[in-house]
Amino acid sequence: KVAGLNIINEGGAPGAGSKIRIRGGSSLNASNDPLYVIDGLQMDPAGLGGMNPLSSVNPNDIESFTVLKSASATAIYGSRASNGVIIITTKKGRAGQKAKVSYNGNVSVSKALKTVDVFNGPEYIEMIKQVYGENSDAYRALGYYVPVVDETGATQMVQKFANTDWQDEIYRTAVSTDHNLTITGGTANVPYRISMGFTNQPGIEKSTMYRRYTGSFNVAPVLLNDHLRLNVTGKAMYAKRKWDNGAINAAVYYDPTKPVRLNQDVYNEYFGGYYQWYQTASFTDDTNWLYQKNTNATANPVALVNYNGYKDLVKDFSGNFSVDYAIHGFEDLHIIANLAGNLTLDRPKQEQSRFSTSNYYYGYRGWNKNDHYNNLFNITAQYTKDIKDIHHVDALVGYEWQRYRTVTDWYGYGTYPATSPYAGERHDAPTTLTLYKTENRLRSYFGRLNYTLLDRYLLTFTMRADGSSRFAKGNEWGYFPSAAFAWRIKEEAFLRDNNTISDLKLRLDYGITGQQNGIEDFYYLPVFTNNYDHAFYPLFGNGVTSRPEGYNLDLTWEKTTTYNVGLDLSLWNDRFSLNADWYYRKTKDLISDIYVPAGSNFEQRIKGNIGSLHNTGVEVMATVRPIVNKNWNWEVTYNFAYNKNKIDDLASAIIMHGPSVGSIG
Repeated sequence: KVAGLNIINEGGAPGAGSKIRIRGGSSLNASNDPLYVIDGLQMDPAGLGGMNPLSSVNPNDIESFTVLKSASATAIYGSRASNGVIIITTKKGRAGQKAKVSYNGNVSVSKALKTVDVFNGPEYIEMIKQVYGENSDAYRALGYYVPVVDETGATQMVQKFANTDWQDEIYRTAVSTDHNLTITGGTANVPYRISMGFTNQPGIEKSTMYRRYTGSFNVAPVLLNDHLRLNVTGKAMYAKRKWDNGAINAAVYYDPTKPVRLNQDVYNEYFGGYYQWYQTASFTDDTNWLYQKNTNATANPVALVNYNGYKDLVKDFSGNFSVDYAIHGFEDLHIIANLAGNLTLDRPKQEQSRFSTSNYYYGYRGWNKNDHYNNLFNITAQYTKDIKDIHHVDALVGYEWQRYRTVTDWYGYGTYPATSPYAGERHDAPTTLTLYKTENRLRSYFGRLNYTLLDRYLLTFTMRADGSSRFAKGNEWGYFPSAAFAWRIKEEAFLRDNNTISDLKLRLDYGITGQQNGIEDFYYLPVFTNNYDHAFYPLFGNGVTSRPEGYNLDLTWEKTTTYNVGLDLSLWNDRFSLNADWYYRKTKDLISDIYVPAGSNFEQRIKGNIGSLHNTGVEVMATVRPIVNKNWNWEVTYNFAYNKNKIDDLASAIIMHGPSVGSIG
C-alpha cells in the first residue's frame, strides 16, 4: 500500500528473507537496505543469520508499520536513513481492562504448480540415439547395469533403463501452520500484554523447513499522576531452518534414465544405496581404494534431499526500557530516555554423513558461532507549546549512543573411512585461531524544531551530527541537516468552506543523510589479522600467523541529498484521495571497492569514495472509498512508482598509503 516501497522475495525457501527497497538504491556497493527500528531499537544491519530483521517480530504483535521516505522524515535518524526507515511498533495492553485471552491461527498449503519441462526417460534415450547413435559411448552411459547369469552360467552386465521424474521425487505438498496466543489486561495504571507464537513451515522441497517460536511481553505503568510513563518490552525468538542443498538444480539436470537407488555393493557401501556417478581414488597404495562421487557430475537429487546437512539455528533476544517524564510544574517539557539491547546467537551447522554427495567422502561436521550484540541508549528533551491558538512549537534535542559488536568462531572436522589407513582419525580441523571479534560505535547529537502558524503553515528543521568509529580522526563526524515546508491550502479562506475539497496540502522538503554500512570495522587502521595457513607473516616466532589488511585513512561518509515535492488531495469527505510525490536524490562519495597501484597498499583493492549517482522518481497513490457506513467499509487503493537510477561519475580521488612493496592479498 506504499508507493515506492518494493518487497522482493529472495526465494521460495521456508524462512527466506525479503529485500526491501525504498525509492530504489542510493548506494553503489554499500548497503541499500532501509533502517529497521523496532520499538525504538535500531536493528543491527547484519540481520538474523541472513534473515531480515523483521523475522524477529511475530506479525501478530505488530501495532503499526510506518515507512519513512522523504529526507525530512528520515533526517532525525541521520547516518542510517539514506535508504529510508521502517518503524515497527508492537501492541500494548490497555489500562483498566480485564484479563483477556485470544487465539488466532491459520493453515496454508503450498505446492509446486509448475516444474521445468525436461525430457523423460524414453524421450532422452531417443534423443541420444538420433544425435550420437546406439553404438556410441553416450548411449552406453545411459541407464544402469545389472549382473545377469546367462544359460552358460556366465555373468554379463545388462543395460537397463529407468524413467525417473526427478522433480517429482524431491517435491511435496507442504502444509504450514501458524498459531498465536495473546493475554492482555491491566489495572488502572499498569496495562500489560503477553504473547506467544509458533510457526511451522515445511518447504515444497522435501529437505527444507522453517520453525519459529516467539514470545513477548509488555508492561507500561503510568505513575505520579500521569507525569511518569514507563514502558518495558521484551521479545524472544528461536528459529530453526534447513535450506536446499542443490537438489532443485540437480533435479533439472540429472539423467532421467538413472534409478533413484541401486542395490549393488559400491552404492550400498559408499552412497547409502543411492545411484551416483562415482570415481575411484587411493590413499597410499593400490590396496586401499575409495569410491567417491564424481565431482564433475551432477549429484543424485534424492540423495541431496535425504543427506541435507545444512541448517541454521538462531536465537534472538531484545528488550527496551523507556521513561517519559513530564516535569512537574512545567508539563510542556518532557524528558524521554530509552535503554535498549539486542542479542542474536546464530549457529549455522553442516553435518555430512559418509554417504553425503559432497566432496567430504569421509563425512564432516562443522559449525559457526556468530554472536551479534546491539546496545542503544538515547535521551531527549521535548518541549511542546501552543501560543494564543496561532502558534504551535514542538522542539526536541537529544543524544544517542549505539554499539554493534560481533563475535565469530568456527570449528569443523572430518573422519577418514574404515577403508583408509587413517581410519577414524579426524582432519580438516582448524590449524590456526578462528575466534574473531569486532565492533563499531555511533555517537550522535540531534535536534528538531517544528513550527506551525495558523494551523496551515508548517516548518520543520532538523540537524543531526553522527560520529562513527569506522572512520579515521578528522573524518569520523558527519553532519546531516534537513528542512521542510507544508502549506495546508484547504485552511485558506478561499477553500475553507468548499464542500468538494476535503483536504489540499503542498509539501516541500530537502535533506542530507549518510551511509557507513558496508565498511569493515577499523578500516582506517593498518592492522594484522589472523590468517589460515600458506598466506601469512610469522610474527613472534612461530606462535602467531598473521597477514596485513588493506586500509584507507581518507575514507569518509557517503552522503545522499534529497529534494522532494508532494501534493495531498482529498475530495468528497475523503471518498477519494490522491497523494503524489516527485523526488530527486543525489549520492556523492560513493563507497566502493577500487583497484590501487601495486605497492601502494596491502591489497589489490581497497574501499574508497568514488564518484556519484542519482535517483529521480515519481510516486502516486490513489484511494477510493465507494461505501462507508457503520457496518461496512469498502476501500480500493492503487499506487504507482517510477524510479530512474543513473551513475554519474566513477572517478577516484584516493590518496595512497603504505610501504613501497609488492601487493599482498
